[in-house]
Amino acid sequence: MSGKEYRLDLLFYHVHLHCYVVIDLKMGEFEPQHSGQMSFYVAAVDNQLRSDRHEPTIGIILCKSKDKTTVEYALQGSQQPIGVSTYQFQSQLPLALRDKLPSIEQLEMELTSIFEEIEGETEQ
Repeated sequence: MSGKEYRLDLLFYHVHLHCYVVIDLKMGEFEPQHSGQMSFYVAAVDNQLRSDRHEPTIGIILCKSKDKTTVEYALQGSQQPIGVSTYQFQSQLPLALRDKLPSIEQLEMELTSIFEEIEGETEQ
């Protein structure tokens, strides 16, 4: 490629649809430029990973909130399968699901432990 490095947030392969699925996580509201970035990612995955036996790559932008009109205008000219959806924080999930997910504190402790382990390995 161009020598620049780009990183996807999440890349999956959907076994039943026979296609790659790119997911881009956004902390704020959907902005029109997010669709251009996703279009770039979808094109890159299609060109570098997809073969003739795969269906076209699907792009999903997950953001905190979205304005329906902004999303429609941003995606109106796109020929790629790209969608936009919102996410919910754990406190807004149904009680049955909340008990099955780790708390923020548990995640922070786990990440701190991992970072401390990595730092210890690099110091040796």
